[in-house]
Amino acid sequence: MNIVVCVKQVPDTATERKLRSDDKTLDRDAADGVVNELDEYAVEEALRLKEAHGGEVTVLSMGPAKATETIRKALAMGADKAVHLHDDALHGSDALGTSHAISQALKKIGFDLVILGSESTDARTGMLAAMLAERLGAPQLTLASKVEVEGTAIRVERITDYGYDKVEASLPAVVSVVEKINEPRYPSFKGIMSAKKKPVETLGVADADIAADQVGLANAWSEVVDFATAPPRAAGTVIKDEGDGGAKAAEFLTSKKFI
Repeated sequence: MNIVVCVKQVPDTATERKLRSDDKTLDRDAADGVVNELDEYAVEEALRLKEAHGGEVTVLSMGPAKATETIRKALAMGADKAVHLHDDALHGSDALGTSHAISQALKKIGFDLVILGSESTDARTGMLAAMLAERLGAPQLTLASKVEVEGTAIRVERITDYGYDKVEASLPAVVSVVEKINEPRYPSFKGIMSAKKKPVETLGVADADIAADQVGLANAWSEVVDFATAPPRAAGTVIKDEGDGGAKAAEFLTSKKFI
C-alpha cells in the first residue's frame, strides 16, 4: 500500500508569532519551526498501517527550505522517503492554492491513501483534507479516531459531538486524523541516523504541473488587509478582602458584564 502523509512545519506555539510587515504573511523566521502536532499522529498512523499491511510511507511537505527539518523528523520516525514541494512561487498561498499545489504533487507521486492531521496550529482552517479529496476525486474520511484497512476497503470511526460515526469507503482515499487516534513514537537514534540517507525529492511548480495562476499571494482568495501588535496586557484588578471580598468580586464581575 502506497501511503502519503502530508506534513507541515509550523511556528512553535510556545514562541511569539508575527506577521511580516511587507506582505502581511506569517513570518516563519521569527519563531522556531516544528512539526505540526497533529501531523505527527498522521505519520504514526501511516507507519502502523504499513506495519500491518506492508507497503511504503512517503512524506509530502510544502514549505520553505527550512521545512526540511520537519521532513527529516518524519523520516526519523520511520517514513521511507519524502517529497519537498518548494518554490518561491508558492509563498503566500491560501488554503485553496495550497490544496491545488499539494493535489498536483499527489497526482505525480501516486497514492493509495493520503493521511494528514485534521488541522494545523498556525492556520487552523481544518479544510485541507476535504479540498484535497475534492480535487483528487477521492472519498474523504475526516476527523478519524480509528482507521482500519481491509483489501481495498477503508473504515474509520469519525469523531462527532455525540460520539462517533462509522464511515466506510474504497481506496484510494483521503483521511484526516485527530490526536485520540494513537501515541506518536519518538525517533530512535538509529532512526535519526538513517533519516540522513533517505531520499528527499524536491519539486517546484513546473515539476508538479502546478498552475502558477492558482498559487501564491497574488492569486489568493483570502487577504489580510491590516494587522496591529496586541497591546501589553494590563495589570489585573486586586481585591483586598476586608470582610466584603465577595461583594467586591461580584461588583467587578457585574461591571464587566460577566454576571
